[in-house]
Amino acid sequence: MDLMGNKLNISEIFYSIQGESSYAGFPCVFIRLSGCNLRCNYCDAQYTWESGEAMDIDQILSIVNTYPCDLVEVTGGEPLFQEHCSELLEKLVQYGKTVLLESNGSVSLEDIPDEVIAIIDVKCPDSGSGNSFYSKNLELIRKRIQKKQNSCELKYVLSSRSDYLFAKSFIIKNSLMHDLPNHFSPVEKILSAQTLAEWMLKDALPVRLQLQLHTILWPDITRGV
Repeated sequence: MDLMGNKLNISEIFYSIQGESSYAGFPCVFIRLSGCNLRCNYCDAQYTWESGEAMDIDQILSIVNTYPCDLVEVTGGEPLFQEHCSELLEKLVQYGKTVLLESNGSVSLEDIPDEVIAIIDVKCPDSGSGNSFYSKNLELIRKRIQKKQNSCELKYVLSSRSDYLFAKSFIIKNSLMHDLPNHFSPVEKILSAQTLAEWMLKDALPVRLQLQLHTILWPDITRGV
């Protein structure tokens, strides 16, 4: 997705509590970009599939700087689907922000600044977007964590036992068990957190059970949290 100049399509910018990743629980400014190349059946941000408001990077930074927070996440949709996303990430780093990027894993991480913490989805079969993971990202992830420890995290959103087995196999097959944080997140109303926890305990799987904190805090609000 390309726009004139260095503009990006923005769905929303808001200040909330980080609901996922190793940074869950911290206040965070979210920059949610519009557009996505996937159509996951559990997507809780389908409004990002539509075009948002075109903003240049200076406009975005001006809004971000109105909030009393140095933790910023760029998310989507799929933020890397927009050409100038890496430029936005670089500018946020230059402004002294701790920058998180949430990506669906289907787009190359090559142009992400080293200082950014990349939170990458591995789409499981029941998402409807299975096999979307860009295989070369595994090498890029390893290079990133060699340069900077804890610069990458992996997230698996699980709908079923088969998704759980897929995620477990992906971690073991690619020797990812102890290299970086792995988060297992159940799809609400489809897979109970208790069931997932029991599977993890039975297998002694050293991954983190990840509940979406923002959906617990604001169960009736779907945007801006």
